[in-house]
Amino acid sequence: MKRIMAQHKKDPVLTNGRFTNNREMLFYFLRGSKRYFVLSAVMAMLLAFSGLVNPRVIGFTVDSVIGEEAFDLPGVLGNAITNLGGREYLRTHLWVIALFVIGVALLNAVFRIFFRMGNSRGAETLLKTMRDDLYAHIIRLPFTWHGAHQTGDIIQRCTSDVETVKAFLSEQLVMLFRVGVLILLGIVFMFRINLTLAVITVAFIPVIVGNSLYFHRKIAKAFKIVDEEEGRLSAIAQENLTGVRVVRAFGRERYERERFEKQNDVFAASDMRLSRIFVVFWSIGSFLSRFQIFIIMFAGALMCAFDVISAGHYIEFMGINAMVSWPIRMLGRIISQMSRTGVSIERIRYIMNAEEETDAADAVPMPEGGDIVFDHVNFAYGDKGRVLKDVSFTIRAGETVGILGGTGSGKTTLMALLEKLYDLPEENGRITIGGVDIRKLKRSDVRAHIGMVLQEPYLFSRSLQENITIAKKDATDAERDEAVQIASLDETVKGFSRGYETMVGERGVTLSGGQKQRTAIAQMLIRRTPVMIFDDSLSAVDTETDEKIREALRERTKDATVILIAHRITTLMLSDHILVLDKGRLAEEGTHEELLARGGIYHRIYELQMQAGLEEEE
Repeated sequence: MKRIMAQHKKDPVLTNGRFTNNREMLFYFLRGSKRYFVLSAVMAMLLAFSGLVNPRVIGFTVDSVIGEEAFDLPGVLGNAITNLGGREYLRTHLWVIALFVIGVALLNAVFRIFFRMGNSRGAETLLKTMRDDLYAHIIRLPFTWHGAHQTGDIIQRCTSDVETVKAFLSEQLVMLFRVGVLILLGIVFMFRINLTLAVITVAFIPVIVGNSLYFHRKIAKAFKIVDEEEGRLSAIAQENLTGVRVVRAFGRERYERERFEKQNDVFAASDMRLSRIFVVFWSIGSFLSRFQIFIIMFAGALMCAFDVISAGHYIEFMGINAMVSWPIRMLGRIISQMSRTGVSIERIRYIMNAEEETDAADAVPMPEGGDIVFDHVNFAYGDKGRVLKDVSFTIRAGETVGILGGTGSGKTTLMALLEKLYDLPEENGRITIGGVDIRKLKRSDVRAHIGMVLQEPYLFSRSLQENITIAKKDATDAERDEAVQIASLDETVKGFSRGYETMVGERGVTLSGGQKQRTAIAQMLIRRTPVMIFDDSLSAVDTETDEKIREALRERTKDATVILIAHRITTLMLSDHILVLDKGRLAEEGTHEELLARGGIYHRIYELQMQAGLEEEE
């Protein structure tokens, strides 16, 4: 734990640490809110103590003020009453006792205020800490981890599960201190009043707690199923809401609605099973508590009738028992809530224990310039078949290279490896930049050195200005305008009534495919990186705009290494060097003229595309 806390002083997020148990992780999350929960726990214990005072005062009044029993009070309090005039004074001045009861109630209210303040502050601080840590950790996790987990389930863990943990720590765990003090002091007071009734009361405690422990595992198992099914439901909703245009374009509303309803039925059924367990659990708990009160009431009444216990002591005992029976039931509630919280903590710990992206211990900065070399590279996603098979080629610094290949040929995988979105295993060949193995380069340097326009550009629900400058917040208007002009987006911006302040909507939904691609190109160009990758990022623009963008790139990015991935040969034909991939292998390479003269795959694709172009013109 000391290691974790020491590491936290350097970095607010645990970096590749391992929480060996739930308690360790909870202490880590509590680092900013412990003092508030300690205050709340202290106030809860004082609340419990002050709550037991008034039943004692009422019993004393009945037996020793109205009745004739001798005073049984602590020395200081007994002396104070004697100095006032003793029993006769209190009998004629009952308002003094009433005033004392009011004073205790006011003190109780003060304790309750501080309890609520500390608890609320602690809960909100904890909630913020957990959300901040989870989010910061998740965005540092490898690309492979995100590919293996549904976004909806991740959101579920970061919202619902976090709320469950917060509710337990702020409501149940703090309440445990109050419950513990109430039960302990209540039992002590009860034994001082009457041994027989106290023994009957204590005998019911293990029965009630045992009932809670019995249902503990059942509740945990059922809640885990509920949580997982809710995660799947969230994933379906998230996918359909973000892909609503596709759903409507293909008329899949009914199918997706039925799919959602089917999963919702499964979730509702699992939730109902959990509810049935809780119904049985609470019914048995309520019966035991009520039965215990009935037994105490019946036995106490008999003992009072046969003068075994005084009326005042009977009233005092019943008041304390009423106060203690609630904490005993609360103890059962806390145990049952622990089942749910345990599941949520495990789901959160699973995320927090996932390894973040890290650099090698001997990582070095990115070298200035240099060639990019793929040397006998092989790669597969998990246990699936190899996507890249013994691929070797060199990209000279400052040249423009085109990459052509069919779907699934490995084009995007090459660039993902170059960007270190995936790690290349040691036995799978080498990728070097400026002669340095990419495994030894810092990820931040690689990604700052290489700009990439993704095949499917993602725009955030912000203004056009914010999307373009997202990678360079300090960009000047001149830098922004130049990037927009190279990307042939300037006319589009002028056509919007709000210009750069136009909101693009979630995922850029208000823009056309070509406009989104050109925005993404401007987004990358504004960084002025030495290496620029265009991963089929001109597919949604027309041929004329495609040529205009490529011409602007040649004129204004002469010193940069440009990698063009495309299906259109017209996009690639002016490249200095062209690579042709086929089923994960490098099938051909050379200039446009060399590849045409070879009469291979490139030549066939060229002929097909030229023929299709002629048919369109006709």
